[in-house]
Amino acid sequence: MIRTTSDLSLAARQGYDAIIDVRSPGEFAQDHIPGALNLPVLDDAQRAEVGTMFVQRSKFLARRIGAAYVAHNIAGHLQAALADRDGNFRPLVYCWRGGQRSAAMVTVMEQVGWPVTQLEGGYQTWRRKVVADLYDRDAPADTALKLVLLDGYTGSGKTGILRRLPQEGVQTLDLEALADHRGSLFGATRVAQPGQKLFESRIVEALDRLDRTRPIVVEAESSRIGNLTLPPVLWAAMKAAPRIEVTVPVEARVALVLNDYRAIGADVEALEAALRRLPRHHSRETIAGWVTAAREGRLAELVTDLMLQHYDPAYRRGANARHPALATVSLNGTSERDLHAGATQVAQAVAPGPGPGQDPFQAQA
Repeated sequence: MIRTTSDLSLAARQGYDAIIDVRSPGEFAQDHIPGALNLPVLDDAQRAEVGTMFVQRSKFLARRIGAAYVAHNIAGHLQAALADRDGNFRPLVYCWRGGQRSAAMVTVMEQVGWPVTQLEGGYQTWRRKVVADLYDRDAPADTALKLVLLDGYTGSGKTGILRRLPQEGVQTLDLEALADHRGSLFGATRVAQPGQKLFESRIVEALDRLDRTRPIVVEAESSRIGNLTLPPVLWAAMKAAPRIEVTVPVEARVALVLNDYRAIGADVEALEAALRRLPRHHSRETIAGWVTAAREGRLAELVTDLMLQHYDPAYRRGANARHPALATVSLNGTSERDLHAGATQVAQAVAPGPGPGQDPFQAQA
C-alpha cells in the first residue's frame, strides 16, 4: 500500500530526508516546492514526444515508449543521485497532479525498501497552499502578518540594516533576495529573476519559517520588484504596516549606490537602457543629459542627479500614503559600523515590552 499525504506544513516537509520532484526540468524551473530535488522521470523532450504521440498517433505506443523512458531515467537516478542513500531514506515524491510519474518512482522506491511517501495532488497541492497563504484576504486574524516597514530614501542602507537584523534577534523578510532584484530601476542582479509562481513559493517558504505572533521587518517596496508583483495579502499587510524611517546624508547615499551598483555602471549599454526606461515626466533633454553622463563615466554626478530629480521626489510624493514613522534612525553614513548601529536602533524600536522599545502595533493603535 503506497503511503500518501497532503500535509505540506513546514513541520511535515522537514520530516522527510528529501522532497523529490519527478517532473521535467522545464516544469521544475517554473515553480517547485522550495528545497525539492529534481529527478525527472521524463525530460522535457521525452515528455513532449510522448504527449504528442499519445494525441496524434497511438496511446498504446505512447505508453510503451514512455514506460521505457521512465524505467531508464529512474535507473539512472538510482545509480547516481540516490546511490548513497541507505535503507532509512525517507523521501516525499511528487509530480504534477500526483499521478503516473510520481507513482512510477514511488513503486520502484518501495521495491528498493525505502519508506517513501507520495504527495496527493502533486505540485497542485503545493500551489493551492501558496494561493491560500498569499491570495486569501479572509484568512483567520491569528495568521495575519505583523509587518514593520524599513523605509527611507534610496541609498539609505535599508538593505544592509535589514540583513543585520537577525543578529539582533529580529525577524525579517528579505523580498529583494527572494526576487533576485534590488528593487529599483537599476536593481537587476547577475541572476535572472524567478517566475511569479516561484517567487511566491519562496515567500511562503520564508514566512513558514517565521513566528507570525512576532513583528517581521520588511524593506519598503513598491508593488513590483523588477518583473515580479507582490501578492495581495503581502501587499495589503505592507500598506497597513507601521514603519521605521532611516535617514542618511545625501553624500553617503550616493557613495553607497555607486558601490552597490558598480556592475551596471561598468556596463554602459545596460545603464543607458535603464535610463531610457525612466518615466516620461522627465524631459528628453534631461534623460539625454543623463545618458551622456553615463557614456562619459560621470557616475557620481549621474547618481546625484537621479536621486535629487527622480528618486527623492518620488519618495516624497508617496508621503501621504505612508503611516507616520514610529521611529527614525538617523545615521551619519553607511559604513559597517553605521549599519550595525542602525540595526540596533531598529531592533530597539521593534522589540515589545519594557525598556527602550515598544510594540509597534500598540503604538500605531
